[in-house]
Amino acid sequence: MQVSSLNEVKIYSLSCGKSLPEWLSDRKKRALQKKDVDVRRRIELIQDFEMPTVCTTIKVSKDGQYILATGTYKPRVRCYDTYQLSLKFERCLDSEVVTFEILSDDYSKIVFLHNDRYIEFHSQSGFYYKTRIPKFGRDFSYHYPSCDLYFVGASSEVYRLNLEQGRYLNPLQTDAAENNVCDINSVHGLFATGTIEGRVECWDPRTRNRVGLLDCALNSVTADSEINSLPTISALKFNGALTMAVGTTTGQGKIFTSLEPEHDLNDVCLYPNSGMLLTANETPKMGIYYIPVLGPAPRWCSFLDNLTEELEENPESTVYDDYKFVTKKDLENLGLTHLIGSPFLRAYMHGFFMDIRLYHKVKLMVNPFAYEEYRKDKIRQKIEETRAQRVQLKKLPKVNKELALKLIEEEEEKQKSTWKKKVKSLPNILTDDRFKVMFENPDFQVDEESEEFRLLNPLVSKISEKRKKKLRLLEQQELREKEEEEEPEGKPSDAESSESSDDEKAWVEEVRKQRRLLQQEEKVKRQERLKEDQQTVLKPQFYEIKAGEEFRSFKDSATKQKLMNKTLEDRLKIEAKNGTLSVSDTTVGSKQLTFTLKRSEQQKKQQEAEKLHRQERKRLRRSAGHLKSRHKRGRSFH
Repeated sequence: MQVSSLNEVKIYSLSCGKSLPEWLSDRKKRALQKKDVDVRRRIELIQDFEMPTVCTTIKVSKDGQYILATGTYKPRVRCYDTYQLSLKFERCLDSEVVTFEILSDDYSKIVFLHNDRYIEFHSQSGFYYKTRIPKFGRDFSYHYPSCDLYFVGASSEVYRLNLEQGRYLNPLQTDAAENNVCDINSVHGLFATGTIEGRVECWDPRTRNRVGLLDCALNSVTADSEINSLPTISALKFNGALTMAVGTTTGQGKIFTSLEPEHDLNDVCLYPNSGMLLTANETPKMGIYYIPVLGPAPRWCSFLDNLTEELEENPESTVYDDYKFVTKKDLENLGLTHLIGSPFLRAYMHGFFMDIRLYHKVKLMVNPFAYEEYRKDKIRQKIEETRAQRVQLKKLPKVNKELALKLIEEEEEKQKSTWKKKVKSLPNILTDDRFKVMFENPDFQVDEESEEFRLLNPLVSKISEKRKKKLRLLEQQELREKEEEEEPEGKPSDAESSESSDDEKAWVEEVRKQRRLLQQEEKVKRQERLKEDQQTVLKPQFYEIKAGEEFRSFKDSATKQKLMNKTLEDRLKIEAKNGTLSVSDTTVGSKQLTFTLKRSEQQKKQQEAEKLHRQERKRLRRSAGHLKSRHKRGRSFH
């Protein structure tokens, strides 16, 4: 909460501070309040008291419960409930609102004046009716006894719309070219309009005649005033039956106090019977100001009175620009401890305030070589700048240094190519967090002596020699830089020898050389394996046979392995000879293969046993049939 004072009138800004977005969770909001002091000290009277982009107008209902504001973008109106301290509803509109008026005590009847000459009526449920006025409007007022709406704008006429009859009445003809603002006195119903010529015309709605004319522009100009243009009426408001306030574009009148927000103001609304001001600004956040001199705080935020009283009792300390805060140790270094208790030092917290001019004078006397130190600092800065222009050392990781150097060289080549032509840059592995373990964990170290690496990279040896040489140069240069940190600059750096690229013949020779080396290594490995096989003593091995299987010999597995090593064509020929495969031509010209699965010896024996069992059962059935027939014949004979 910021506090400002002008003419001994304190103004408390209740809307200053950081605003938190709506999509933040409650947990994150609490975490921000713990970390950020500005968020913790801010006061949020009404939740989400803001617009998407800009707020144009703001008003309070007569019962004081609802605050309505219009803004952009998109054009909308928002209603806030002061009893709930939150947003009640929001409605989007077709065009921007110039001004609006609340006809009822609450939000149930609202009239909007749009910038496209449309007048829009809203009820409690939403949109109700829309009509249009002949000229662009700037302001309007409602006359309750006659149910007439008075519209002023870019015309000399004041348009009247009767809401009881639902039609336009004869307009009022003024002497002005255009009218800016208007208002109706709630006591006796006098209608007043402010013109661009700086006059205020007063009309009686009962007789529809002008009853008075006030030339504010002529009376506001005095010999002491300095104005560049004619004062026009920009604000007009009645206060009681006999008092009226008039505002001009040149800002003349006696100043009570002033507000200086960071953004321009579009509208100002005084909360009824209180000292609270609501402002519509050229920013999403709407302003809330509390001026205790104007009146007490509203009933729904009565705690503001106690808060402001506590702030007045315990005012915040102020640090001035004309004074320097020093500690007791600083005074000992400057030799000013004898000034403690004198008017030159003002005790404050754990130190003292002293005049900044005295501080600079004493410091110059105590340290006369301050210019030399300043000069050395400047020279050191220049040296650092020239050092930055030289070839920078590449800080390589501990693991896979050669791979990192290779990636750095590729990145430099890509950067050079992007200068010549537009090439889409790809992400670098060194800067990618997904691959950082590759340069930190020793388990990911690339083994360049492995056979797989050398077969995939047959030309890597010559390039790796160059990189190793470059790595040695970088390490030597880094050590030299560390040793020469304290020495003066100006020594020439070692120039790296430029090596021309090898021609095609050299590449071919390198490939052949690598192949020969691989063959020799393979031969040495085979000889070593043979020696190991000869030295080893063969021991018997035992194998377990699964239940239901029959052991034949190891020859079957050997023959099966030989069969698997042959090509598909040879295997098909063998299968055709054995009778397990038959090849036939189809009508469409393709080949048809039919396979017959081989059966094991156990399966063959089981099938033979089943065949014998079936034959035995057939024989028994036949013998039983013969016995039955003989028995029947014997009975018939007897």
